[in-house]
Amino acid sequence: MFSHVMVGVNDIDASKRFYDAVLGTLGIKPGIHNNNGVVDRYFYRTPTGSFGITQPLNGQPATAANGGTIGFTMASPEQADAFHAAGIANGGTTCEDPPGWREGSVGKLYLAYLRDPDGHKLCALYRPPKV
Repeated sequence: MFSHVMVGVNDIDASKRFYDAVLGTLGIKPGIHNNNGVVDRYFYRTPTGSFGITQPLNGQPATAANGGTIGFTMASPEQADAFHAAGIANGGTTCEDPPGWREGSVGKLYLAYLRDPDGHKLCALYRPPKV
């Protein structure tokens, strides 16, 4: 459904360290630098889409979306825990409930929430196979 997701950041170096660490737990290589002549950006590319971080093009401070969440698919609860731990170790902060299983209208999910250094809310989500 999505070709890419891009978030604005205020400290491009701190955000690159954070995203290199959390996305590295998913086997994604470090961000590829791109300067469009105006701002610095980094892209994390996969066969199914891209995730990017950028300094805002308008020169204003980056802000996190109130109510917004970016969800990353995990292969296991352990991978979700590693994603969360890497984020915390690299400038992120935990939010919501601690990582763990949740039951809801869509079934059983393993979720781990954190905020990146600019306050963007991320979710590591593992959906077990249907039995």
